[in-house]
Amino acid sequence: MTSLNINLYLFLENLLFFLIATLFIVVVNWGWKDAKPYTLPLPFPSWYKIWFGSVQFLAVVPPLVVMLLWGVWWGDRSVLTVLAWYFIVLGLQIISERVTLRQLQNVVWVMVPYIYLPYRFWQLYEGLTLLDSKSELQWVRYLLVFELVMWIVNYAIDVSQLPRLFRWEVKSNSDVS
Repeated sequence: MTSLNINLYLFLENLLFFLIATLFIVVVNWGWKDAKPYTLPLPFPSWYKIWFGSVQFLAVVPPLVVMLLWGVWWGDRSVLTVLAWYFIVLGLQIISERVTLRQLQNVVWVMVPYIYLPYRFWQLYEGLTLLDSKSELQWVRYLLVFELVMWIVNYAIDVSQLPRLFRWEVKSNSDVS
């Protein structure tokens, strides 16, 4: 596949994902239009703040450095293509989260990561398959594997926070006895 074909394919794939994700968010938002406005349950646990900050750093800084070095400085188009689409979709997720939390103010905000993260897993896996197996790209492949594992762990931690985000009541140990 030529560079132009790969870019066109990834453009269409990412556009289709974004349109479907946005349509799903709009439909669910419409279904929940009469719900009370959603606000984040505060305060966040201290461990969660550390994890969230780490994910933000690890999701942006290492891929950006790799994209700038291998993709821009050393001119590898495949690295630039894979990581550029990674950042575009990550940016669209952040915009979707902000709009659903701040403008729509309903519980649909909680769903946004559960829509985008599985697609990010796919993006990173697809990036591994699109990169050549040249030895000079081995560190880029290691980065993609690291990012994939980090996002999967993040997904698991996000799922573990659902009761808190939905404010589900939890029985204390004294209630059980």
